Amino acid sequence: MTVFNNRVSCVAAACAFFTTSAFAENPTLTNPAISAVLDGYYQNTERPMAERGEGFGLGHTEIAMSANIDDMFYGKLTAVIEMHDGETELGLEEAFIQTLAMPWGFSIRAGRFLSDVGYLNNQHVHTDAFSDRPAAYRAFLGSHYFDDGVRVNYVAPTDLYWTMGLESFKGDSMRAAGGEHDDHEADSDHAERDYKNIGVYTAYTKIGGDIGNGSWQAGLSYMRNENGRMVEGEHEEHAALAAGDEGHDHSHSATFTGENTYIADFVYKWAPNGNYKYQHLTVSGEYFKVTDFAPLQDDHDSTASVDDMQGWYLSSVYQFSPNWSAGVRYGETDVQELHGDHFDAQKLKETEVSLAWHHSHFSTVRLQYTNQKGTNYFGIEDDNVLTLQYVMTLGAHGAHQF
Repeated sequence: MTVFNNRVSCVAAACAFFTTSAFAENPTLTNPAISAVLDGYYQNTERPMAERGEGFGLGHTEIAMSANIDDMFYGKLTAVIEMHDGETELGLEEAFIQTLAMPWGFSIRAGRFLSDVGYLNNQHVHTDAFSDRPAAYRAFLGSHYFDDGVRVNYVAPTDLYWTMGLESFKGDSMRAAGGEHDDHEADSDHAERDYKNIGVYTAYTKIGGDIGNGSWQAGLSYMRNENGRMVEGEHEEHAALAAGDEGHDHSHSATFTGENTYIADFVYKWAPNGNYKYQHLTVSGEYFKVTDFAPLQDDHDSTASVDDMQGWYLSSVYQFSPNWSAGVRYGETDVQELHGDHFDAQKLKETEVSLAWHHSHFSTVRLQYTNQKGTNYFGIEDDNVLTLQYVMTLGAHGAHQF
């Protein structure tokens, strides 16, 4: 006779908030959880592909409401307020429903939500230990990729935490920059690009467990972008987007795209005696590879020998007391910019150090130093960026993923 082992790892417990059973707790529809996250900053200069500009500004300020709709569905709404070029912009980051009572570990989410590819992407940016996402995220996912679509997720009944899922999205923010392309028709030299209405498909799997006083999680993700291949003439629009020209519409669009994106991620969290409240160490890293981005000419790549685009980062954050934490992060991003009939390689290296004071779980003040080194990267050679940031939470704000 098979005996069911109900031992649950710390990773599985931490991730349980996002399983179907966890949504069945309070708050209810008649008493929803309502919260606001205030994000303000001062920065001495700009960073490529980043949301924060020079001087004083508002960062990722969000207002969220969530509740169980009934015994079958959970719903969440997250609005984001940001400043760009002196104007206040209001955006909708999340507006989704999720099933609560599907059998065999399955759940379905529909609406607008954060994709579950990679490690950081499914987390709100105010939970990060640094003021901006790594350059690889800013280049390939528009900092954090959220979109309109549907997700089917499965959590396996195993001792280790193991989940896998499929997503499909509209994909507007992941499109290669607009423009015209040669349609090779005898009666027309150029035609407006025909984008597919369902542009992005993803598949991912994540597995995790415990090691002593620590927990780990590793994941693999694949993104198929049907509208990700560049066309002739798009390099100028990519350059304007990355450099932050006045024409940039602050749409959180990816700066560099391709038809195929592969992501590998890993995170390890350790705490003395397993008590994360007073001291803990988090080590995480991700690797991105983007392929099939060169324009097609007669159904063949225009530049067969061009290198794939890639990016990676490695981060270590240590909370050495209940009120203080320090972090170090290093990352590199290698991309290709199209110039006429050839590509130019561009490289960006970022070394970052962060010191944060947490008076409570709801308030953080952070000082961050970033050194940027660019090789052909939109004019960036060597720059030093200082950022002073606060993140304050008002109201009942739900737990975050592992």
